[in-house]
Amino acid sequence: MNTQLIAAALLGVVTIILLITWLRVHPFLGLILGSATLGVVSGMPTSKIVDAFTAGVGSTLGGVGLLIALGAMIGALLADSGSADRVVDTVANGVSIGRLPWAIAGVAALVGLPLFFEVGLVLLVPILLLVSRRLDLPLMKIAIPALAGLSVLHGLVPPHPGPLVAVSALKADLGLTLAFGLIVSIPTVIVAGPIFGSMVARLVPGEVHASPIEAARQRAPRQAPAFWTIVLTMLLPIVLMLVRALGELLLPIGSNVRATLDVAGTPIVALLAGLVLAMFTLGLASGLDRRTLSESLAAALPPIATILLVVGAGGGFKQTLIDAGVGTMISRAAQTVAVSPLILGWLVAVAIRVATGSATVATITAAGIVAPLAATLDRSGAALLALAIGSGSLFFSHVNDAGFWMVKEYFGLSVGETLKTWSVMETIISVVGLAGVMVLRAFV
Repeated sequence: MNTQLIAAALLGVVTIILLITWLRVHPFLGLILGSATLGVVSGMPTSKIVDAFTAGVGSTLGGVGLLIALGAMIGALLADSGSADRVVDTVANGVSIGRLPWAIAGVAALVGLPLFFEVGLVLLVPILLLVSRRLDLPLMKIAIPALAGLSVLHGLVPPHPGPLVAVSALKADLGLTLAFGLIVSIPTVIVAGPIFGSMVARLVPGEVHASPIEAARQRAPRQAPAFWTIVLTMLLPIVLMLVRALGELLLPIGSNVRATLDVAGTPIVALLAGLVLAMFTLGLASGLDRRTLSESLAAALPPIATILLVVGAGGGFKQTLIDAGVGTMISRAAQTVAVSPLILGWLVAVAIRVATGSATVATITAAGIVAPLAATLDRSGAALLALAIGSGSLFFSHVNDAGFWMVKEYFGLSVGETLKTWSVMETIISVVGLAGVMVLRAFV
């Protein structure tokens, strides 16, 4: 059975790659056919293949899809009100070109502290494209630092769901994990962001194209709001989610204030609040009337249809992998391996991440496997084990990861270029993150 599942997973991935790269099939259709191949070879009944795929599509679009749509609307207001240009001008004039990738990595890491990866991405994409176009910089030179900042914080630092699950499963100290996570994140972002970005930009510079929120729209220049008005508007969703995280850390369960913050800081609610505020502070304040404002928001949705379908199909393929039993098979095999808990946690997370494409699933499964070993570690060891698992959960994102397709579509890359840039960057994050964990373990 294990051989059959391994063959099914490999054939599913190979089918997707060949269809997209060789036969030039659209990624949406390629993911559907790859999921079917995986299900059939693994021995799943046809009805379960369909159910698994549709469930994966539904759950992905129900979460990530809504975030993409709301983020695209905010991005549309940034573009149509002239706010994005104002931000670009301010950043470009305030930071030298040589330091710009470092500044962007830092900003992305700050944004990524409370934000989910998908939310941060949809907020930063229009600014990255405009900076690249305005300063004539290779797109990947600034996109990779931004992606690294978002991804590292998503995988290593609470209050993101993966690290929180690991902390809970391992009974690790949350404050210690947060502190160690921030320490490990700094060199990881530097290596995977500005350093790797400068290197890979020579091979894959990236073409600056119209972003999904800018496509097919050219508005007349308008009087943009003040810089700090724009910044504070963009920060509202971040502040709401950060306050929610602080509430979870400081307020008792059952508290009315905590319950209110839990709702207000939910990503969808926070982004919706940010959109409503942006309609006033960015849209109406820049001179857009109600009709033009409505048209601007409506025009943001059609261009992202392809992104939504591809991301949803990636979620369907991931769910088919999980329902076929690939993750369970890897979990059982890992229990027989006798290695250091830190290395074991990282290896298990790596295997499940590569097989399923889900960093959260990889974190949850790996933490469950090595949880008994965490009881033998001291407080520092348990916290570092959570970070080792988080590092492994980011290893080599490829065609079964919704994030892979988001990056590909948003930055207009081919599958091969996405593998050379995004996938390699994720692998660097995983390896450097583990190295940082092991170095810390030598001192604490």
